[in-house]
Amino acid sequence: MALEIVRIPEERKPVLIGIKGRAKSLVERRAGVKLRIKEDVEISGEPEKVLVAKDIVKAIGRGFSPKDALELLKEEHQLIVISLTGEKENTIKRLMGRVIGRKGTTRHIIERETGAIIAVKGKTVAIIGDGESSWKAKEAVEELLSGRTHGYVYRRLIKE
Repeated sequence: MALEIVRIPEERKPVLIGIKGRAKSLVERRAGVKLRIKEDVEISGEPEKVLVAKDIVKAIGRGFSPKDALELLKEEHQLIVISLTGEKENTIKRLMGRVIGRKGTTRHIIERETGAIIAVKGKTVAIIGDGESSWKAKEAVEELLSGRTHGYVYRRLIKE
């Protein structure tokens, strides 16, 4: 029996719990663990299941829906979190705007071309996908964050 403790933003806890506790029950049932949500989230169960559930809870905390976070139960899928901690507030807003794009266009193009799912929340960009798709999406996001043009990133994505 293993126990992990995860801290997620207070405003994301209702998402983890869900209406009438349905999301919490779904995560517990599908991941094979027990969740206790208080100040932090306690995850208990078999060690390998707890590690996967920890990423699922982190993903929900980073802005994914429980349904999208449960993609991490698939064998090859992983969670990648790119943090902009340390940057100035205006810089973070500008960079996040570059990743999201006008009306979500950039995010949508990256998701469509890679097959990964992206969530932008606070000072982080989180990505869920299989090994290849998450790596391609991470590369595209990092190129945008480093100042590459949208056109350059789109051409690279579509070419691959």
